[in-house]
Amino acid sequence: MEKEIDKTFLFEKMPVKNAVLKQIVPSVISQMIMLIYNLADTYFVGMLNEPRQTAAITVAASSFIMLTAVSNLFAVGGASLMARSLGQQDEAKAKRVSSISFWCGLICAILFSALFRLTASPILHLCGATKATYGLAFGYAKWVIIIGGAGTILNVLLADLLRAEGNAVIAAFGVSAGGAANIILDPIFVLPRFFGMGAIGAGIATALSNTAAALFFLIYICVKHKTTTININPKSLKYFKKYIGNIVTVGIPSAVQYALTVVAVAALSKFVSGYETEAVAALGIVKKLDQLPLYFSIGVANGLLPLLAYNFSSGSQRRRHDAFIFGCGISFGFSMLCVTIYEIFASHLTGLFIGNAATIAYSARFLRIMVVAMPMMSLCYPMIIQFQAMGKAKESLVCSILRKGVLDIPLLFLMDSLIPLYGCMTVQPIVDTLSLITAVYFYRKISTDLSFRQ
Repeated sequence: MEKEIDKTFLFEKMPVKNAVLKQIVPSVISQMIMLIYNLADTYFVGMLNEPRQTAAITVAASSFIMLTAVSNLFAVGGASLMARSLGQQDEAKAKRVSSISFWCGLICAILFSALFRLTASPILHLCGATKATYGLAFGYAKWVIIIGGAGTILNVLLADLLRAEGNAVIAAFGVSAGGAANIILDPIFVLPRFFGMGAIGAGIATALSNTAAALFFLIYICVKHKTTTININPKSLKYFKKYIGNIVTVGIPSAVQYALTVVAVAALSKFVSGYETEAVAALGIVKKLDQLPLYFSIGVANGLLPLLAYNFSSGSQRRRHDAFIFGCGISFGFSMLCVTIYEIFASHLTGLFIGNAATIAYSARFLRIMVVAMPMMSLCYPMIIQFQAMGKAKESLVCSILRKGVLDIPLLFLMDSLIPLYGCMTVQPIVDTLSLITAVYFYRKISTDLSFRQ
């Protein structure tokens, strides 16, 4: 009973800024830990000073992103519907939704891993693999996707469901613990002084850490089954037809955004692979550095989702709007800090990942161009999550596909022809700007139809 009172107080009565911080701080921390362990893969592999090893991770990254697309289909959709159900004081519905989301996520994880195993060669070559990098790229992907795919998907899915019931601290602890394990395991499996497995060793470390995090969440849910809203009992699957439509409708925009990110990143990698191997390795390093403001914004958005969905469903539109604006301010402020630091220290930051002079030169130039997208991106994610919290699938989908997939590839051809190689790096700032303008238009239109009351 105490847990229910605390949850109600958090969502309904706690001062807005305090409630937002209580939700997003653990979420951002967990995202930062995830970023660090993603950077750790590139950092420790980069210590080998073999560009083809770093390039292999870059090539496999596109396929790894697809795991996030699969998890978000049920994580974001399930979390949104769960929080809205709790806002309507319907805990039984929230339990059923969590169970359906879990089992659908697990089944899709198994199917995705099996499908990738059958199509790995054409997919990795499409993403920019060459004779020099394919073996390493497949070795990395075998561990993170084929063997560790289910752990990766359940790690993200269960963390989102826990946040949906207001349990952001446990969600952050599980994700952070998995990230810490990855950081510890990376040098053991990657560096010559230990197992010396290079990029493949980085894949092993990632698979083991994500699986461990998923197991932690499952154990926690089993131990706390009497007090948590999260339910993984397969008996709830009898309600599959009743709820799966609402789950998938809201989850599709997030899944599509990540799926189209694969297409966009693969296309970018393919364009860059037509130049030197050092340029491909440089792109991998820059995409890692680019993840700092990206992961921060995702952390803010993920933390906001339950608060926004609950208050939208309960009719507290003013509280929802105020929470959204405050969260956006935090995300934007951090992105501007990153822009300043990256522009000034581009060469120093990229030099942390590899000692190859040519790769550092490419990386610094790429980074200074791509950081221009960060302020727009920092607002796009909370805006898209806002639409998902409201159950506004159409608006969320339009903004998602504008960010990734629809404009990227035509712009890559255009910008690469105008400014060879470096023009490719200007594409993301352009599409993020267009997506943000569209999102603001949608939100203003929706806001005029809502009654802002306490």
